Amino acid sequence: MSSTFAGVSVLAGGELCPSTQSSVFTSTNCGYHLLVVQDYSRTKRATPTGVSISSRPFMVGRHEWCIDYYPNCHNKGCDDFISLYVNLLDDDGGVGDAEEPVKAKFDFSFIDEAEKHKPMYISGTKTFGFRSECLRDYGKFMRKDALEQSANLMDDCFTIRRDIMICDTEDVGGNKVLLSEVDQDLNNLLETKVGADVTFEVSGEMFSAHRCVLAARSEVFMAQFFGPMKEGSTKSTVVQIEDMEAKVFRALLSFIYTDSIPVLEEEVMEEDQPETVEGQEEEAAEDVQWLQDLVVAADRYDLQRLKFICEKQLSQSQCTAVSSVASTLALAEQRHCRALKEACLKFIQVQSPLCLQKVMASVGWEPLITTYPSVLNELIAKLASN
Repeated sequence: MSSTFAGVSVLAGGELCPSTQSSVFTSTNCGYHLLVVQDYSRTKRATPTGVSISSRPFMVGRHEWCIDYYPNCHNKGCDDFISLYVNLLDDDGGVGDAEEPVKAKFDFSFIDEAEKHKPMYISGTKTFGFRSECLRDYGKFMRKDALEQSANLMDDCFTIRRDIMICDTEDVGGNKVLLSEVDQDLNNLLETKVGADVTFEVSGEMFSAHRCVLAARSEVFMAQFFGPMKEGSTKSTVVQIEDMEAKVFRALLSFIYTDSIPVLEEEVMEEDQPETVEGQEEEAAEDVQWLQDLVVAADRYDLQRLKFICEKQLSQSQCTAVSSVASTLALAEQRHCRALKEACLKFIQVQSPLCLQKVMASVGWEPLITTYPSVLNELIAKLASN
């Protein structure tokens, strides 16, 4: 299944550009719309927190949608971020029965993140139920300072791609067409443990799985279970996993079975409750540790796609911060993550002297320069080129 182009919207000077062409209307159930944000700095200064700028309406799966862009986030508790929302505009909640929500998967990404544009990637994301004027969000899509230091912002402009996949629709002939649910079926297999033939013990927790599924997704598991040195030939065998938290292994299994991106479970806050600075910093630190742990696990079991995705998130999100960049840089050097390493070095390179002092005072700095002294030489060369 290919994704169909569903038009482009250009935001300039804090408003929808009048010259933007009308959207391309597509009845296919998998499409994408481009949101081009020009004059980013001016828009950020002129737009108050909680105020959005909307794209032109566009059609995917015979439903009308739009994107709401918040240059300074949707509420004051997280105004260090930009927010992106997707909005279903259908008057009756969708084509057909108004009582039935439109089931869809969606994702926002930058225009150059080709890996995230594949239908397989979108199909691995969470399914949401949309009704008329229903908003779904990336309330914290990206920290503004991280965006401003990234390659995604060029000439004060960046482009967001919004993919949407309708999970059930009707064709012109009235026949019901359902998208593949193989990810859900495999997840059910993992959850129900039907046919499981191997058990893992991780940090005191037990996990049941299927050797063939694991081997099909990981060369490491293939060698472990079906290679010359295979271990555990009976169902009763328990494989011990050392040096890994149970929640990380659970996420690893989930990715293997569903190809969906594991996320760190967060406590649900009341919608109007503002977040404190301390709470944001604690949440960011947890996100950093979570992604770092997933990079290590993905590298250990040769899950290159998971490793790549986590690297990108560490490079581009709020996770590249003064307090964590040293530990992330050490991880990048240890796990041969060249793009992540370059992102960390560039992040440090553009910091003020005060921020550089904070980086060197962070808990990850001393282990970094002790274990990987060559990285310090590279950093000095970067700073000297300023």
